[in-house]
Amino acid sequence: MTRLIPTTFLLSALLSTALAGCGDAEKSTPPVDTAKSPIQRVANPTVAPADSTQLASDNAAFAFDVYKQLILTNTNLIFSPASISIALAMTYAGAAGATATEMASTLHFTLPPAQLHLAFDALDLALASRGQGFPGADGGPMQVNIVNALWAEKTYTFSPDFLDTLAANYGAGVNLLDFLNAPDPSRLAINAWVAEQTNNKIQDLLPQGSVVASTKLVLTDAVYFNAAWGSPFDANNTGDGSFTLLDGSSVTAKFMRSDFYGLPATQGTNFVAASLPYADDNLSLVVVVPDAGQFSQVESSLDANTLGTLVAGLTNQAVSVALPRYKVETGTSLKDLLMALGMTSAFLPGIADFSGMDSTQNLFIGDVIHKAFINVAERGTEAAAATAVTMNTAIALPTPQLVLTADRPFLYFLRDQPTGAILFMGRVLDPSHN
Repeated sequence: MTRLIPTTFLLSALLSTALAGCGDAEKSTPPVDTAKSPIQRVANPTVAPADSTQLASDNAAFAFDVYKQLILTNTNLIFSPASISIALAMTYAGAAGATATEMASTLHFTLPPAQLHLAFDALDLALASRGQGFPGADGGPMQVNIVNALWAEKTYTFSPDFLDTLAANYGAGVNLLDFLNAPDPSRLAINAWVAEQTNNKIQDLLPQGSVVASTKLVLTDAVYFNAAWGSPFDANNTGDGSFTLLDGSSVTAKFMRSDFYGLPATQGTNFVAASLPYADDNLSLVVVVPDAGQFSQVESSLDANTLGTLVAGLTNQAVSVALPRYKVETGTSLKDLLMALGMTSAFLPGIADFSGMDSTQNLFIGDVIHKAFINVAERGTEAAAATAVTMNTAIALPTPQLVLTADRPFLYFLRDQPTGAILFMGRVLDPSHN
């Protein structure tokens, strides 16, 4: 009997929202040749509004599925639903049979493939257009960068239709590496690209041993976000404060405080929520602070529909906000999570069907690796602080009627308002820890 030696491919989703860092990407890496599809990216996709709305709804449903799994093993949390969905959509383009059916169900993909990939193209391009001409958190330009890439074994043959789909809808070029003879140098080359695309914030995405001689393809999606607040916090009203943890104990956190006027906000039955806009107000950070003792109830009740209803119910009003600085990093394999959600055959050698990639059924997913970072601090407001203070000096302002004080565990969602896409989401249970 012939023994099947399965080849594998590894999917990597990654993102970042800030600066700095170093890692093994600094080591010597091999030169990278690139094979480009003759198909150009569809720069102005024609997508029915109903398709865009459906994609946003489907992606949000998947986001909350992932969130409910990740909170089982993470205290503070940050991840990018947009990044994960884009990377897995590229993989789905090569799936067939039961594997494609399972992936569509797990990822909540309800659009037919051709419409789905075109809708992702439109979403990707819309997000990448945000922030042009606005300031970033570091005083430079605002950045919302989304980059996709394929890394292929240079001796392996992939289906032209698969490569054309990714070129046309995701702008993903094919970088050729020698996985067979130099798997670890190839891993370092990918990590170096990741670090470059995320301004050195995401280091060592692929750990040692994650790329082996049987690896045939690595798909990567990188998101980098850097933005100043649209309205600054009061630079003279920041300092230490007490943050109450879920167990009733407290830690000291550095709070940013200010009164805002015309801020989208609401007082719910057991929470307070506000949407803090960035310099490009298409993007905002929605902060949901449950009442004392209500965190579990509010967290468990939130899903794609209730978040949409919450955001739609925000009204402009005067709000006094106190938000702790917080920095959260999360790095994890998503393999077990995705299998638990029903995407099982994609990871099973001899059963997975990615024949759309290479016309065989030899390929299966080795792992899905995701790393994320977010840093919410004065750096995000200082670039706009002077302008905002000057604008307010000649106006008689009303006394704020709503108070949002995040001095206890809270949830947050960095959303693109026009598309409803959730770029980042998570929770803060203890701002004194990353």
